[in-house]
Amino acid sequence: MIHVHHLEKSRSHRILWLLEALELDYELVVYRRDEKTQQAPASLKKIHPLGKSPVITDGDFTVAESGAIIDYLLQRYGQGRLQPTPDDMPTWVDYRYWLHYAEGSLMPLLVMQLVFSQIPKQSPLLIKPLAKGISDTVSKRFLTPQISQHLNFINEHLSAHGNFAGPWPSGADIQMSFPLHAVAAVHSLEKYPAIAEFVSRIEQDAAWQRVVKRAGPLTLPGQ
Repeated sequence: MIHVHHLEKSRSHRILWLLEALELDYELVVYRRDEKTQQAPASLKKIHPLGKSPVITDGDFTVAESGAIIDYLLQRYGQGRLQPTPDDMPTWVDYRYWLHYAEGSLMPLLVMQLVFSQIPKQSPLLIKPLAKGISDTVSKRFLTPQISQHLNFINEHLSAHGNFAGPWPSGADIQMSFPLHAVAAVHSLEKYPAIAEFVSRIEQDAAWQRVVKRAGPLTLPGQ
């Protein structure tokens, strides 16, 4: 039996989506964040030393990192579903790219944006104006232009292809679902209609709706 160690306000909803899309049986093990620190409980470190989520256990195997989990589940249980084959090399290359792009390129910017937005709130009263000035400068000069560049890039790809690579939903679509949900939560998508359509398509997907019914709606840090 596959066990999904599911931390609230984490990236594990997309692993549940993959399992539902593959119609695999799994057990959901839920962990709550500390109300003050928002950190994962120590009990999650018993599963994996870093105490992060998502992580799955499957018999003797413990697999962490979303991309690695998606690869593992599709290789072991996918039976050729939800991913292109190397016979279609252009699509296969796109699939591998977006599978790694989500956490390698896009999420670091979004996490940095979240961190800098929290700095003024977490700073002592005396230095709040200074902290806000630093936060605003980093956002204006670096983060906002970089994120806009990435969103334009993603929007152009989705406008041309409809989804990221292969059959809907491919492992790449599932991997990209969390960062684009995060984008939709804090950015207007008026300039990015293809991204808005992609996020809407997720919400309408029957397998995603089963995830929400079982695990609750996706919530993000800071919400």
